[in-house]
Amino acid sequence: MSNSYFAVGSRKRASARVWLIPGDAKTSVNKKTFEQYFGRADLVQNALEPLKVTGNLQQFSVKCKVAGGGLSAQATAVSLGAARALVIYDTNLRKPLKDAELLKRDPREHERMKYGLAKRRKRFQWTKR
Repeated sequence: MSNSYFAVGSRKRASARVWLIPGDAKTSVNKKTFEQYFGRADLVQNALEPLKVTGNLQQFSVKCKVAGGGLSAQATAVSLGAARALVIYDTNLRKPLKDAELLKRDPREHERMKYGLAKRRKRFQWTKR
């Protein structure tokens, strides 16, 4: 993979290492196809959005290794990694990717568990007597 472009994307607890390899348009996540791994068409579209926006869907094979989080967060992490790798490939692609808001990392994280509460914000029922 000497002629490939590498970048890392993350979302919530998910992180994705993404390699864009010039050539046929094969996609794999953890040695499975995108369709097999994600199982939903909307997640596959979300993961490949940067390639569609820039018109490079048929030019690159996408190889990813993802860990942590859920499937939706992993798909968004792959999307961010692919967008960053495309900017490394060609800096002129930065503007369309930025306009589509694909270079932003979503900063939202899980709220921590607080002591004395049932969940993050849910309280136990208060009884007077």
